[in-house]
Amino acid sequence: MSDIRQDETWDAETAAQYDTPGTGMFAPEVLDPTVERLAELAAGGPALEFAVGTGRVAVPLAGRGVPVTGIELSEPMIERLRTKVDEATIPVVVGDMATATASGEYALVYLVFNTISNLLTQAEQVACFRNAARHLAPGGRFVIELWVPELRALPPGREATVWLTQPGYIGLDTYDLLRQHVVSHHFRFDGSRQASLFRSPHRYVWPAELDLMGQLAGFELESRHADWVGAEFTAESRSHVSVYRLPG
Repeated sequence: MSDIRQDETWDAETAAQYDTPGTGMFAPEVLDPTVERLAELAAGGPALEFAVGTGRVAVPLAGRGVPVTGIELSEPMIERLRTKVDEATIPVVVGDMATATASGEYALVYLVFNTISNLLTQAEQVACFRNAARHLAPGGRFVIELWVPELRALPPGREATVWLTQPGYIGLDTYDLLRQHVVSHHFRFDGSRQASLFRSPHRYVWPAELDLMGQLAGFELESRHADWVGAEFTAESRSHVSVYRLPG
C-alpha cells in the first residue's frame, strides 16, 4: 500500500464521481435508515461527522434539523459539498479526523461507511476514538459503521476476495494479513476494451479490537447491530453499526 496515499485517493476526479444520486450508497433504502438512526441518537443535540466528504449523510441530517459540523481531509470533497450547502449550514474543519479539532461540544460524533479504516495504523485509529471523546459532552455517543473482514473467504495461499460482481463492475480486495491492511479495487467497464480502476487503502478492524479502542478512550459499547435498522449482529454479519457512549 506504500504507493497509495489518502490525499491522492480522494482527489478532484474522485470527488467529481463520488455522488451517485438514488443508487449505491445514495439509494433511499441505504441512506434514509442511516439518517433516521443518527437523528435519533443525536436526540436534538449537535452532531460532528468525521470525514464528512461530499455530505452524503450530513446534508440530509442537517435537513432533519440536526446541527451538523464536519471534519474532512480532502479539499476537493469539501468543494463538492459546497455545491449543496454553504459554510453556515454545515461548517467544515479541514484536517485529519484523528487529530483535527472542531469548536464546540457535541451530543454525537459519527463515522459512516467504513471510514475509520481509512486510518492505516492502529495508533491512528485509537487516536480517532480519543478525538471523538474530546468533542463529546458527557453521555455523548460515537457511532461507527464498519465492515467485518472476510478472512474466512481466503483459503491458504490466496490473498484476494471478489466481493461484488455485476454488469459493468467488479470489486475485489487484496489482503496483507500481517499488517491488517487491505486494498479495495473497483473496476468499472463498458462494451469497449477500456476499464477504469479506483483503489483505496484500508486497515481492517475486528469488532473486538474496535471495542478495546473504545475502552482506551473512555467509551462503553452501548449497542451493536448488523445495520441501521437494528438487525441482530451475528457471526454471519458482513458489517455492523456500533454505538459507543461516554459515561454520563
